[in-house]
Amino acid sequence: MDELPKIGREWLCLLFSLPAQRAQARVRAWRRLQRIGALLLANSAYVLPASAEGREDFEWIKREIVGAGGEAIVLVARAPDVGTDDAVVGAFRAARSRDFEALAADARKLLRVASKPPANRASRQVTQGVRRLRERFNERAAIDFLDAPGRNELAELLGKLDQLTGRRRTMSAARIDVPKAATYRDKEWITRPRPGVDRMSSAWLIRRFIDPNARFVFGEPSSAPAAVPFDTFEAEFGHHDANCTFETLCDRFAITDPGVRRIGRIVHDIDLKETRYEEAETATISRIVDGLRRAHNDDDALLRSGMDVFEALYQSLAEVSLTPTKTTGRRARPRAARRRSKRP
Repeated sequence: MDELPKIGREWLCLLFSLPAQRAQARVRAWRRLQRIGALLLANSAYVLPASAEGREDFEWIKREIVGAGGEAIVLVARAPDVGTDDAVVGAFRAARSRDFEALAADARKLLRVASKPPANRASRQVTQGVRRLRERFNERAAIDFLDAPGRNELAELLGKLDQLTGRRRTMSAARIDVPKAATYRDKEWITRPRPGVDRMSSAWLIRRFIDPNARFVFGEPSSAPAAVPFDTFEAEFGHHDANCTFETLCDRFAITDPGVRRIGRIVHDIDLKETRYEEAETATISRIVDGLRRAHNDDDALLRSGMDVFEALYQSLAEVSLTPTKTTGRRARPRAARRRSKRP
């Protein structure tokens, strides 16, 4: 039998079904699929351009669906003909183009306000509006897989807004007192290549709080049976329930450090593409991680750089929490009240 010609690019397809009574799980899956930019082809059939990141996103959503009592499968496919492939590409571009058009309309409104004399405009409100608009643009640009029309125009508008508003664009091991951690000392830990925010932060957490001498390698767990897998699809230390790998490690090893827990909230929102916690540092850390992945082709160097970032973040959070508050042992009266007390 003659082999069929390969047409167009490869696509990832997520097919799933959920029982009718699992409405909450269905809504949760739909929201997650919207955040990752998946395109709905048919009822409960979504597609993404084939990539390691897309596969990771689909696999986590698949696990959540199965955990909620549903069925799901991830497939790699090609369109049967050029016309179908072009139609899918066009649908992706149209979806992102609509997003960019809506954001551009908001940007033009802000430009009209920002172009007014300083005395006549609410500078702080405009600056905050530009920041929020930039964050929304970054979210949409991250899922613009196929260069949708309108993206460059929106970027230019944001650049003008930035100009008008003046916007400018060594690890040490902590004490381990959890009994379970003793069985995870001096281990080799294995995860998938091209680490992202969850793997970077989890590696930092492992070396700082669980295994000070941890060594990290990349690949499939089957390639290193003695290694401890983390953030792989079937690992004990991976995504479970609504938690990312970092949160799972915190729970399993009873790590309750306030700074670590705050980092967990940041990692959760970035990795799961949610806005549950909305920590102030989330957008910045997300951009730094993206920048590191572009800057490093070597996975070892990428992981080391990412771990350094989370050590710096942890130190900054610890500095804030440890800053002493000046007290005199008695309740201080308001300044105005003290001034009044001097009057005869």
